Amino acid sequence: MNLDELMAAQTGLRDVPAMAAGVSTAGTRTTATHGRVAVTADSCFRIASLTKVFTSATLLRALREQGIALDTPVIELLPDLAPDWRADPSLTVEQILGQVSGLRESVDGATAAALGDGDGGLLEAARLVVRAGNEREPGARWSYYNGNYFLAGSILAALSGTTYEGALQARLLTPWGLARTGFETSPASVTGWDGTTELPLLRYPRTRRPSGGLWSSVSELLAVGEDLLADRDLLEEIRRPRTRSDDPMTYGLGWALGPSGQMYLNGRLPGYRAAMVLIPDRDHVSVVLANQQSALPAVARLLSAVQRPLTGDDLAEAIDDFAA
Repeated sequence: MNLDELMAAQTGLRDVPAMAAGVSTAGTRTTATHGRVAVTADSCFRIASLTKVFTSATLLRALREQGIALDTPVIELLPDLAPDWRADPSLTVEQILGQVSGLRESVDGATAAALGDGDGGLLEAARLVVRAGNEREPGARWSYYNGNYFLAGSILAALSGTTYEGALQARLLTPWGLARTGFETSPASVTGWDGTTELPLLRYPRTRRPSGGLWSSVSELLAVGEDLLADRDLLEEIRRPRTRSDDPMTYGLGWALGPSGQMYLNGRLPGYRAAMVLIPDRDHVSVVLANQQSALPAVARLLSAVQRPLTGDDLAEAIDDFAA
């Protein structure tokens, strides 16, 4: 596979200032870069909703370590929210991670951000989520809602006796050796672009971080994929579908699921586009990071082209349409 040739074939990438891509097959990596801004596989981009991969995996690891079942009701793990709880009391951890909670989608990013950057802000965002109640029975329908991950991050913090960021660092980033992945802007951070306009590097609201706040690099995202593939129990839990046949997509815990066993998702924030694919049965990980707001369709086509020889599937539309 020649990543440089595949990137050059995507005309939609010609105006992207900087892009990095990588493939890992059975632990052997290939990386490539593109654009007028010099970057490497270690350069950091906003990964937006790919952050959910980290939140989900870390929470699953914490639950496993403490012997807590995935079907445990959320209210049992967040008892401080009980006085304001209007959601279905049977709502489980598995249902929020699988985006089948049925929660009323009333807490948007601006509402969460307005709660401030204090240590207690995330729990208050979670309080607003459950105070709004359910609009349908848990498990009845898949719907992508960041409020589910405000709850997931709050559970992770509660189980760890620290902040969400502290729990993520201690339970996953440090053990997996992810020194460049984090929430703070670093010298390796790449600025985002909207067309011909370079965007400022803005701080991401703490209350929204479990759903989309991380910076990371191609090299470290490949490592995350490799570590997931190596932990088969964790991987099998993540990739088991939690959706019904009539749902808009097949979804596990933090990942959409493709027709040949692929796991995929995209992330989008102003100035950044990110997407990632795992094919567990082929020991394959691929990832693309770009710093141009309009790049997602071309990024999706590139990732689809990378995985197509292994599966025969065209995933471009599915990756592009994923509701990040």
